[in-house]
Amino acid sequence: MLARVGSHRERMLADLRAYVEVETPSDDRAALERGLAFVEAWLGERLGAPAARAVTGGGEHGDTVVLDLPGALPGEPVAVLAHYDTVWSLGTLAEVPFSLDGDVLRGPGVFDMKSGLVQLVWALRVLEELQVPRRGVRLLLNGDEEVGSPVARPVIEDVARAAAAVLVLEASGPGGAVKTARKGVGLFQVHLTGVEAHAGLDPTAGASAVLALSRVVQQLHAATDLDAGTSVNVGVVSGGTRANVTPGRAWASIDVRVSDPAEQQRVDAVLAALDTGDERVACEVTGRWNRPVMARTEGTAALYGHARELAGALGFELAEIAVGGASDGNFASAAGAAVLDGLGAVGGGAHARSEHATVSGMLQRTALLAALLATT
Repeated sequence: MLARVGSHRERMLADLRAYVEVETPSDDRAALERGLAFVEAWLGERLGAPAARAVTGGGEHGDTVVLDLPGALPGEPVAVLAHYDTVWSLGTLAEVPFSLDGDVLRGPGVFDMKSGLVQLVWALRVLEELQVPRRGVRLLLNGDEEVGSPVARPVIEDVARAAAAVLVLEASGPGGAVKTARKGVGLFQVHLTGVEAHAGLDPTAGASAVLALSRVVQQLHAATDLDAGTSVNVGVVSGGTRANVTPGRAWASIDVRVSDPAEQQRVDAVLAALDTGDERVACEVTGRWNRPVMARTEGTAALYGHARELAGALGFELAEIAVGGASDGNFASAAGAAVLDGLGAVGGGAHARSEHATVSGMLQRTALLAALLATT
């Protein structure tokens, strides 16, 4: 299997280059339409027409498309999750063009996560060429993952509930580790409303929303419990209008990560009980939990154990890792599916201009995906 994958090295690199050179920023609907059209045409060319196709309109973001790729083995399909949107704005390609230097590939989205889809396509091609039977594959192409999957989420959950297992083509962790647990993510804002007054002429008449915000920020950071896997970060603050005006408004944006649903409830209680220290300053909390916890369930642990054995047979070790970042795997896991995440590119620099993947990792991961699809 490794040898057959290796024989396609140049075609895989050509496919990856063509895909990377179609820019797909999450906030550009027209670019996402072009990107999805490219992906579906390329999939059809490499794999043939799907047995079924379902589209969920993405509104201002990219559409979500589910493609059924039939297999010879009976049973529920294996679901594969991939997103085609990236964090990179239109024009980034001119600044960071696709390149190959030895074993290292660069370009916007090459690591997160365009290599992953190329690996899947060639894993399926290799199985076909070697006449290895497999279950059906239900491939979900998400156009709004980088903005939290607001449209794709219910589609992902439905696909996950009907799947034998869920494989996520997100980039791998350090050293090529797959991801068997991810933290849940909450994105919130606090809005404080005080009383404006002239800070010099009448310093006691006002109620400072900025001063109250400083108290609230301390309460929020105090909710961090790293031993429990919980972090609370106030990342952006703003308030006031002029230096000589007691600020009547202030706000802050908060990122919360939790490893346990019980911690999610505890943080909810903290948010509900925030104290401004001044009864004249009101506090409102907005936002929501963006992604649920992806727990290392028995099903996920068994799926990882199987993948580790396959990797060993292919001649390499496959480590696992729990990470603070979230993906569509969080939704699939919360829907009850066994999930193996981080099966995409081996490399690093996600969301940074140092983003890169390796050719050796791409070939290795393609063989692993083929083995998983044939035996899961």
